[in-house]
Amino acid sequence: MANKSLVENVFEKGGGIFRLHPVFVPRPFGKAGGRLKLHPNDYYAYGLERGSIKERWFSSTIPAQNGPLAAADEGLSYVNVDYSTDEKFTLKEAIDILGKEIVGEELIKKYSGWPMYSKFFDFFNPLFHHVHLMFEHAAKVGKLGKPESYYFPPQYNNHFGECNATYFGFDPSTKPEDVKQRLRDYNKGDTRITELSRAYRVTLGTGWYTPAGVIHAPASVLTYEPQWNSDVNSVQENVVSGEIYPRHFLVDECPPDKKDDIDYIFSLLDWEKNIDPDYKKHYFRPPVVHAKDKAHEEKWVSYANDYFSAKELTVNPGESVTVKDGAAYGLICTQGRGTLNKWTIEAATLLRFGQQSTDEFFVSENTAKQGVTVHNVSPVEPLVILKHFGPNHPDSPKMS
Repeated sequence: MANKSLVENVFEKGGGIFRLHPVFVPRPFGKAGGRLKLHPNDYYAYGLERGSIKERWFSSTIPAQNGPLAAADEGLSYVNVDYSTDEKFTLKEAIDILGKEIVGEELIKKYSGWPMYSKFFDFFNPLFHHVHLMFEHAAKVGKLGKPESYYFPPQYNNHFGECNATYFGFDPSTKPEDVKQRLRDYNKGDTRITELSRAYRVTLGTGWYTPAGVIHAPASVLTYEPQWNSDVNSVQENVVSGEIYPRHFLVDECPPDKKDDIDYIFSLLDWEKNIDPDYKKHYFRPPVVHAKDKAHEEKWVSYANDYFSAKELTVNPGESVTVKDGAAYGLICTQGRGTLNKWTIEAATLLRFGQQSTDEFFVSENTAKQGVTVHNVSPVEPLVILKHFGPNHPDSPKMS
């Protein structure tokens, strides 16, 4: 456990805002998209056996479920003590110590901490068709369900990789037996399960909400992903871009007595949501303007769910704005430079693995409610910030 007095001192000096250390996460499958602003020499910083770095996690209080070679703290966000030292402590430790002073009383009472995190997802190839477990199925293996949302930031998408389209669910004409037969044939050859699905071309500056239980194969577009505190899935596509995914990817999150039970594996799908004929109407998330004037624009980019929300704040060149939010949040700066209350904030250009940055912060609830002043020091370039919230932001839009 971190020293309480150290955590309190850093919290006070930062005015209720923590500066977070960049968290890069490797994956052993797929190809890196190379859009994380990480130095090209550092994509294998964890060693070849771990695969290349394909994700950056934000405001995380959970470790990545990344196999036996992963360190116990892989995926956890750390708070930097100062620019002059490498000393740091985890955001989870800080919240365990200060509790409601950081995330507010409501989240401590309901979740005993911070219940979500966000990430940049960065694959050059499309990801496999997979489903994140619903809460009842995840509980059977001692984990949490995983709803998630997507937003496609223009600042991080200088290329789209191999496939600029995401598959969601199945075509409404699909029958359960069609899917079950593909699952039975998992080890026989390429099952081409996405033949049963439907794809939507990605539009930058928009997003989607994906409930737990909905199968999806994300596009090879860098994606900002607010999500619930979980890292659990079942992979139902066995060959992607020529890469084979063994059957254990399908059944790793099934109880031992269910790993050969096709009916149980199929039950991981929320079938009615997967074949929803109005899927785009229900789950597409175009931005919703929250506030706009000559100095700034703030848009909701993740909303209308019970778990998390997110905003994109743009401050125009040379302008300042004070923004108030009714809940704690993490943030990542995607463009520009300026100040965030007493902090310097600037988008990363090129990070070395292990290097500190000044593009990621966590804002406590009281500070968020009092208001955070953002000043853009550039005379020409916008300052753009993505902000991720838990389930308790009072102004998050609902679906009509």
